[in-house]
Amino acid sequence: MTLSPEDEVAALTAQLSRWSKAYFEEDAPLVPDADYDAAMRRLQELEAEHPTLKRSTSPTQRVGSAPLSSFESVTHRRPMLSLDNAFSREDLSDFHRRVSERLKVHDVAYCCEPKLDGVAVSIVYANGELVLAATRGDGSTGENVTANIRTVQNVPLTLEGEDIPSYLEVRGEVVIPTDAFDKMNARASALGEKVFVNPRNAAAGSLRQLDSRITAKRPLSFTAYSVGVVEGDLPDCHDATLRQLSQWGIPVSDYMETVTGVEACEAYYESIAAQREALPFDIDGIVFKVNSIAQQERLGFVSRAPRWAIARKFPAQEVSTCLLGVDFQVGRTGAITPVARLDPVFVGGVTVSNATLHNSDEIERLGVCIGDRVVVRRAGDVIPQIVSVVQDEDGLPDAARTKIVFPKACPECGSDVDRQDGEAVVRCVGGMSCSAQLKAVIRHFASRKAMDIEGLGDKLIDQLVDEALISTVADLFSLDVATVSGLDRMGMKSSENLIEAIDQSKATTLPRLIYALGIREVGEATARALASHFLTLEEVMAAPVETLEDVDDVGPIVAKHIRAFVLDSRNQEVIAALLTAGVNWPAVSIASGDGPLAGTIWVVTGKLESMGRDDAEQRLRALGAKTASSVSAKTTTVLAGPGAGSKRKKAEALGIEIIDESEWLTLVEELK
Repeated sequence: MTLSPEDEVAALTAQLSRWSKAYFEEDAPLVPDADYDAAMRRLQELEAEHPTLKRSTSPTQRVGSAPLSSFESVTHRRPMLSLDNAFSREDLSDFHRRVSERLKVHDVAYCCEPKLDGVAVSIVYANGELVLAATRGDGSTGENVTANIRTVQNVPLTLEGEDIPSYLEVRGEVVIPTDAFDKMNARASALGEKVFVNPRNAAAGSLRQLDSRITAKRPLSFTAYSVGVVEGDLPDCHDATLRQLSQWGIPVSDYMETVTGVEACEAYYESIAAQREALPFDIDGIVFKVNSIAQQERLGFVSRAPRWAIARKFPAQEVSTCLLGVDFQVGRTGAITPVARLDPVFVGGVTVSNATLHNSDEIERLGVCIGDRVVVRRAGDVIPQIVSVVQDEDGLPDAARTKIVFPKACPECGSDVDRQDGEAVVRCVGGMSCSAQLKAVIRHFASRKAMDIEGLGDKLIDQLVDEALISTVADLFSLDVATVSGLDRMGMKSSENLIEAIDQSKATTLPRLIYALGIREVGEATARALASHFLTLEEVMAAPVETLEDVDDVGPIVAKHIRAFVLDSRNQEVIAALLTAGVNWPAVSIASGDGPLAGTIWVVTGKLESMGRDDAEQRLRALGAKTASSVSAKTTTVLAGPGAGSKRKKAEALGIEIIDESEWLTLVEELK
């Protein structure tokens, strides 16, 4: 049913007001930011098309929400306005065009800063002393949080330096850094206390505690991004003003940069976007401000935002959509994973129609049902996942929702399923008699970092298994051109090339073979460590758990997985068949320990610009170092590129040396 403009405006106004109240007052957002932004844009469009429908109480005329009655109200001497948003390169170009035309200047200088995802506050200093702090509230009136702001460790209570204005209002964002957020949640979880959904919610909830002693225990951090009312002199440019604040002791962004022209703005945007996952705080875009204060004054304001600034938003990493159904996929180790089928939605730069639900524990924790509207998150190259259910009173009635039921038998082969004590994962016990597991095992065995069989793609593997032409990875070496050429889309030449690639793969290395076997939790680094420690496959297979635990990168759990694998008679038969088929490798020599990095253990994480991680690890080993896939107390150094996440955080927690790519390249040159 199509709503009239009057009805749609009323519905959007009520919806945005409800969402805004939950977000700003209750610190419990009902929908992702992308949904809120979309609804706000639609309301703005309707009001522009039908001016008579625009009311002074419209959400488009508000910046936030009314303050809580439990806090003293503070009226801002100058309103704390919001920013208009740019969602594309074209939007940013349009903003620059408008600015240039109004100023009659083409080469406009812009100050660029990451847009922190936290809580906006105003902090007032009188004669250098902190006297007042308030939240933004509705832009005109905020909440007095002076006692709480005083507990934020990096907020100076007294400014230091010369020529400090007699009255200085500093505006900025209160956030919780991501590593501090993770540690805070981990402690809360261990104590059975409430954990926060994200750092923004945690910052808002912490700042709005009535008991400032609670706030003092939270790892809040402040970063200034502008000034409000000032009685005194400041520089005539925005970037110089922020640098002056820094000299007085007020923290500002380390990532601030001033550029000229829209192309340089876009380049800054792309640069920060590439670093986003590795930044120590959450951001949701970039703010571009005309740098000249005189030009800002000439440009002025519209009703709720300055004409001289804009926020270029990143593609939404969280959006909401409908959960249409759930499929269950069986992986290489038999793990049965629930995969959500979604009403397709654009998130994180791509269209997503499927997302992982991880396991039955996660489904229960989320309380999700088929038919629910859910929040989907996609960050970088991470597999999309459902993170929450949209909690809105307009949701579906219970009768329209269907409970997600985990299968009692394998959905592929009908075998029993099992869940070990202490594990969240349900597994099919059918092993390689399960076609889904067999296909996954073969894909792993043939992959580039394993046996590297070129031309053996997923569809061909499906045919080989479905036609019962292979039942183990060893059967690959019994295939011939006549058999393969009879399959769909396999000509004589492509069949000959595949058989040649299979034959060439017989000449491998012991680490590659160990990795190719697909032992649970045994990645490339662990496979290399096993080969270097035991030197032969026979020694690996004969080693008891206690001996396996002596290997670098092998802990008790991995040792048990290895031991269980080699004791399985079916796996022993496959290994024997591989050797009979002619799979071979050169003898592994005992490491001499030579090289300038001998005795060190390195972990490479994140994205490197000058080479791939594999190449970096090979160069490290050539210099005598050992490489590992995970950070532990034994790790000597972590080489971290952009995008380094949990491994970098663990290294920081353990006090392990961390170097970036430029430092690594300098070290390599020095060691030549």
